[in-house]
Amino acid sequence: MSDHSDVKDMRAWLEGERSGLSLALNTARGGLRILETLGVVGRHGLGWALGDRPPIPALLRATFESLGTTYIKLGQFIASSPSIFPEEYVEEFQRCLDRTPPLPFHYIRDTVEAELGSSLETLYEFVDPKPLASASIAQVHAAKLKDGRDVVIKVQRPGVKNVLLTDFNFLYFAARLTERLAPGLSRSAISGVIEELQAGMLEECDFIKEAGNLKAFNVFLRNTGNTQAIAPEPVMSHTTGKVLTMERFFGVPLTDMNVLKKYTDDPAGTLISALNTWFSSLMMCDFFHADVHAGNLMLLEDGRVGFIDFGIVGRIRREAWNGMAAFFDAIGRGDVRKMAEAMVVIGMTRDEVDVAALARDIEGLQGALGQVDPSALMQADRNDKEVNSLLVDIVKIGEGHGIRFPREFALLLKQFLYFDRYVQVLAPEMDMFSDNRVDMFGSIEEIPGGFLH
Repeated sequence: MSDHSDVKDMRAWLEGERSGLSLALNTARGGLRILETLGVVGRHGLGWALGDRPPIPALLRATFESLGTTYIKLGQFIASSPSIFPEEYVEEFQRCLDRTPPLPFHYIRDTVEAELGSSLETLYEFVDPKPLASASIAQVHAAKLKDGRDVVIKVQRPGVKNVLLTDFNFLYFAARLTERLAPGLSRSAISGVIEELQAGMLEECDFIKEAGNLKAFNVFLRNTGNTQAIAPEPVMSHTTGKVLTMERFFGVPLTDMNVLKKYTDDPAGTLISALNTWFSSLMMCDFFHADVHAGNLMLLEDGRVGFIDFGIVGRIRREAWNGMAAFFDAIGRGDVRKMAEAMVVIGMTRDEVDVAALARDIEGLQGALGQVDPSALMQADRNDKEVNSLLVDIVKIGEGHGIRFPREFALLLKQFLYFDRYVQVLAPEMDMFSDNRVDMFGSIEEIPGGFLH
């Protein structure tokens, strides 16, 4: 009787969960995408069965890259989430690159004209057919408006949103089924991670929201009297959900030391401007730039720091930032005891933590931090590996004491470590923590309620 009841329960549950998957199957494209996904997985699985057996993380990474946009982004999520995934997967997915062959220009023309309702020649004085960049979600082209302003056009790849919806509905359904069949896995909230990632990626596909992020960041800069930094201004008359036209910046990446010296004789001052801007955004803006890797920070020709690419932003809850701020402050003071106490606050654990033992382990990590090769920052691939290695070490120390960190901690800490490496490369004589020109936490008292509102 109970077996019959279990079967009925499973059937009822599958009927309820099937609604998400049916959304993907409602269109021919959705169905074809699922068939394509199954084909790719089957091909890689067959190779494994026939004896081509790389390590499982490498096999998954190769499969993800074959599956394209959604899975590449999922791979990058794994790479930046050592608080969730095992070290060997985090390291392997560092190789999951978000670069794709450029689309033929006629796709760009067709999308822009369909979205903006006019011919390309009517809308722009000039559009360079050769892309500045090509990634899995969008392609970027240099252009000039009719009034002479230099801009860039970010154009969404055809069908990307439909692919994302199909893939994530399929992944969510598979995750829920897996959790149902293996209840022990539900503690890891696989479906919850997929839902969170889907929301973030769909937001990244909405260029109106990205334009709003650009505008909001510039409003934050004006409201705080910050004249040292800037983000591109969007051109809303030439922007839709799939096409983003924005001011073009001219300058050099902050990590291009050889060229940077031609623009400024004070690289430390440039870094301080970037640091103060980013730290104040944590406390006084609704979001922070969550991807400050090499290339997304520029020294402009007029001496300002340009923050570009606001497709990925982070939002930190007040409680989380309170703990993180205490952690960063403790790093600056070299107080391993306070660092340990802050890690206990940030982490999610019901167990009693031996703070003294945790502090001793952190003290050992501090020595390793001082031995990192700063030249790694000059090479994007090595930079990612160095930064994530530090994250993995910190997370491993915490987990060794029963502490499990929320992903927002790793996301924020990763940006913090990027800046630490920038300082080591561009201004090695500067102590980021003790230099009185760097204002990490001084503005907190100016905000009603202390931290984030």
